[in-house]
Amino acid sequence: MNTNLVIRNETDADATPIHDVTVAAFETLEISRHTEQFIIEALRAAKALSVSLVAERDGQVIGHIAFSPVVISDGTPDWYGLGPVSVLPAHQRQGIGTALIREGLSRLKAMHARGCCLVGHPDYYRKFGFRTVPGLVHEGIPPEFFFALSFDDQFPQGSVTFHEGFNADGSSAG
Repeated sequence: MNTNLVIRNETDADATPIHDVTVAAFETLEISRHTEQFIIEALRAAKALSVSLVAERDGQVIGHIAFSPVVISDGTPDWYGLGPVSVLPAHQRQGIGTALIREGLSRLKAMHARGCCLVGHPDYYRKFGFRTVPGLVHEGIPPEFFFALSFDDQFPQGSVTFHEGFNADGSSAG
């Protein structure tokens, strides 16, 4: 399934392949605003990519995942947002996204993160332990698409704000 798959930290040389993988991965996704590549570039420029991993097979970058800090209105520190996560369409449904998510969460735990949250598909992220948490919200996102995973069994309460890089749309530099 994941023969010859390597998951490693992003390097400077990966910026263009990550851009290309991200564009391809979200190209046909109807719920996407098609700004994911700009979000990653903005997070990178702001030095807000706390964890940025690529999946590589036979020397080709075929997947990417980003984690960045979030702010929670109750002041709880050390929480991160997952996303975007991208896999080239020809390599989807082979466990690559799962491998990226598991490795990324492992690295967050090693950094003593307290938890991770995301906006995503309910059927996919529950298998990693993500769940909806009453009292923890992301304004403008229906609760059934906003998930959190606590590493210390403590869930903050309040509103989560993702890094300003998530507002990037490619219309300006920075």
